[in-house]
Amino acid sequence: MKHTETLDYAKDPDVAAETRIAAYQLTDYLERLGVEVVFGLCGHTVIAFLDALGKSRIRYISTRHEQIAAHAADGYARATGKPGVLMTHLGPGLTNATTGVANAALDSVPMVVIAGDIPSHYYGRHPHQEVNLHMDADQYEIYRPFCKRVYRVDRVQDLPRIVERAFHLSMSGRPGPVLVDIPMDIFSADLPVGSFQKVPPPVSRPALDPEMAERIAKALSEAKRPILYAGGGVMSAHANAELQALAETLEIPVAHTLMGKGVLREDHPLLLGMTGFWGTPVANAFCLEADLVLAIGTRLAEANSSSWDPRFTFSFPPTRLIHIDIDPAEIGRNFPTELGAVADAKLALGTIAEAAKGKTHAVRPDLRKTIAEGRGEFSSRWEQQWSSDQYPLRPERILSELHKALPENGFIVTDVGWNKNGMAQQYPINVPGTFITPSGLCTMGFGPAAALGVKTGCPDRAVVALIGDGAFSSNMGVIATAVEAKLPVVWVVMDNSAFGTIAGLEAMHYGWSFGCMFECDGKPYTIDYAAVARACGADGVLIKAASELGPALTAALASGVPTVIQVPMENAPTPTPGHWNINDIYRNGN
Repeated sequence: MKHTETLDYAKDPDVAAETRIAAYQLTDYLERLGVEVVFGLCGHTVIAFLDALGKSRIRYISTRHEQIAAHAADGYARATGKPGVLMTHLGPGLTNATTGVANAALDSVPMVVIAGDIPSHYYGRHPHQEVNLHMDADQYEIYRPFCKRVYRVDRVQDLPRIVERAFHLSMSGRPGPVLVDIPMDIFSADLPVGSFQKVPPPVSRPALDPEMAERIAKALSEAKRPILYAGGGVMSAHANAELQALAETLEIPVAHTLMGKGVLREDHPLLLGMTGFWGTPVANAFCLEADLVLAIGTRLAEANSSSWDPRFTFSFPPTRLIHIDIDPAEIGRNFPTELGAVADAKLALGTIAEAAKGKTHAVRPDLRKTIAEGRGEFSSRWEQQWSSDQYPLRPERILSELHKALPENGFIVTDVGWNKNGMAQQYPINVPGTFITPSGLCTMGFGPAAALGVKTGCPDRAVVALIGDGAFSSNMGVIATAVEAKLPVVWVVMDNSAFGTIAGLEAMHYGWSFGCMFECDGKPYTIDYAAVARACGADGVLIKAASELGPALTAALASGVPTVIQVPMENAPTPTPGHWNINDIYRNGN
């Protein structure tokens, strides 16, 4: 007997159905894969899938904008290590989500995007909301530049294989987003019961062969001034213990990228800190003077490498570079590499650490003292600001109060600007994975929304979004989403009535901040974000003195209610010990 919409397969097991609607089998399959939550926004092409989700055990979180959904799925994936799942409508829904999906792609975050599309029998007719300026039914092409793979499901029979492949590819090798584009009639088409049989197979990660590990360990042991340089790949591979073992075995200092913050406890005596434009002087100096750098899980990106200028952070050569990464395309991309290896960071570092045991290394008796003095000298520069009572607040005072209020295993999700750069440079992170920030695309608007996904994935841990007012005002739908979904995120809005970092850059080079300040009739224009939060059913607090911030944070974290804490803040620049060559490019004229 053929299954139709009038026969509810789930409620009538006596119906001897030979087929069942694809959308319902798809949600059953997602449950089998361990999908806990889908973030998305409705549209006429996906309501069949929505109906199936509503009857499943999977939690569906409806956001007020597709970019919020994409960033939330991104945050969930970073916090849990599982693929984030995003559902979106065709056309404007898919394009609204583009920035969030691209952000995940550039930060190597696993994600599966399930997008509705026009009915397959309308290909070529340009139906409602279709994008087909160059080719019929080609909306999926929008995602091709940044997705690991884009699939369009042209036959319902292909749906099981494509979804299985999407989850496999999102997690294998260098993680990233995969798009599954499904015409709306495919959701409602019949499939034989049991069509979703295959699940992604367990796949071993690429290891480093013992001979290569021995060669690298030998090079490190013989080097006079070696450096271990850790990127986000070390974090995503959970290779912190292996990195620490190698560093301690051969007494090697550790520097890190923005995405690598947290690779070692902040108080570890071999930790130099972050490199690059917003890095620390001691990290840049050690890397510049190194005779050998072992870079693991990093693409040696521009900001972390001081625009690849050999005067500031890295100088390859004369410094020798050994580069280990899961993606072969990254090896040798930005710097000449003496030795490259394609391997999982955890397996590679573990093998090298084992090979390093018993090896002698250069004596560096003052190393830990030099590191401590270098870090101490830099931190002393903002010591007074961390306790400053000025109002509007110094950004450093905001970090200070957050550090006192937030549990050590609590998450800090940043946006872009001072909150990202100052946090990475100055804030102590001692639990790996608790610092979540956008790096590759550096998307403004990431932090307010990604925090929703982090809290969804880790509901028992504190989550604070440290964000600028420019980011928060761009999409305050995050508040309503949090209230509806009962996600007690705390947003700390560092309010300087500006796109602060860009305003500072323009002022430095051109003497004003045209187009970067929030103004009305020539006066600063400020939104009452605390009142907006209360209007949405959340808590909202406006800080009126520096002494109020600590108690407000403590109360918000204990309340179990989504809370916006608005903190008027001075637009102070983040220290920049490194180099960014945009400052050489700007020219002032008439």
